[in-house]
Amino acid sequence: MSSLSTPDTPNSISEAAADARRSASAASHTAAVKRRERAAQWHLLFLAVVVLGPLVIYPLVRLVLLSFTGPHGLSLQAYSTFFGNPETRGVVGTTLWILCVSAGLASLLGIGLASLLFFKPFPGARMVTRFLELFVAFPSFLVAFTLIFLYGSQGSVSIALQQLFHLEAPPLNFLFGVGGVILAEVVFYAPFVVRPTLASFATLDMRLIEAARSLGASGWMVAFKVILPLAWPGIAAGTILCFLLTLNEFGILLVLGSAHLITLPVAIYSSATVDLDLPTAAAGAVVMLIMSLSLYALYRQVNRRKVKGAGHGR
Repeated sequence: MSSLSTPDTPNSISEAAADARRSASAASHTAAVKRRERAAQWHLLFLAVVVLGPLVIYPLVRLVLLSFTGPHGLSLQAYSTFFGNPETRGVVGTTLWILCVSAGLASLLGIGLASLLFFKPFPGARMVTRFLELFVAFPSFLVAFTLIFLYGSQGSVSIALQQLFHLEAPPLNFLFGVGGVILAEVVFYAPFVVRPTLASFATLDMRLIEAARSLGASGWMVAFKVILPLAWPGIAAGTILCFLLTLNEFGILLVLGSAHLITLPVAIYSSATVDLDLPTAAAGAVVMLIMSLSLYALYRQVNRRKVKGAGHGR
């Protein structure tokens, strides 16, 4: 006699058990993901409160509040004093002029060095690359003092030239001023462009370059028609980083800057330590902070494109 209901077969029982195990595994995985997300949020909160709070956030908030502090509470007097000073326009102009010349020359030198090291390797090129990476760790004022010991009026090179050509006075006397500042910043910040540019060159498809050369393209045509369009995100990121670091440079300016060379960092330092006008110094620092954050935002955007381009290339 046939039954109205068929009993569960072993296969259906095993499939139900497998479904239950998969559901339990998915639920366990979801719970683990949520636990990791909560742990990451707690770690971020701990980092913000314990590390970033007292070291970064609190000083920046105090700086901004100080720039809006007047004799009778909150005021824009510090900004009116800063921008109303007739010398401010000259200081900002000098800062931007030195920034563009120094960072521009450093970027060109860094791109040239990276191109030479990557496309025209020579004996010792790897050692030069390692030295440039180590050079980044040096403090900037050390470079300034090195240039003084070499090319100052009493430096070894200057004295050697004086004795060699029997001159009455040392022939080199340009370091303490615009020329010395630009030279020191170019020497110090060019390696900061080399590393991103080399990393960008490493992602190139060399077959495209070889194909362009086999079709009769000259070296300059290959550089501007093939290499530059493909490697520009890394080159641009290194250049923007160079501009950002040069904008915030202070050690070289303090060592080699003359009394007639007043830039924005030096003006802020003088307002705080000489004039004891902390609100005006804070206002100048906020202006400089906005400039730096703008460059950093541009650097992040270009660097993000660089990472996406490298991912698409793979």
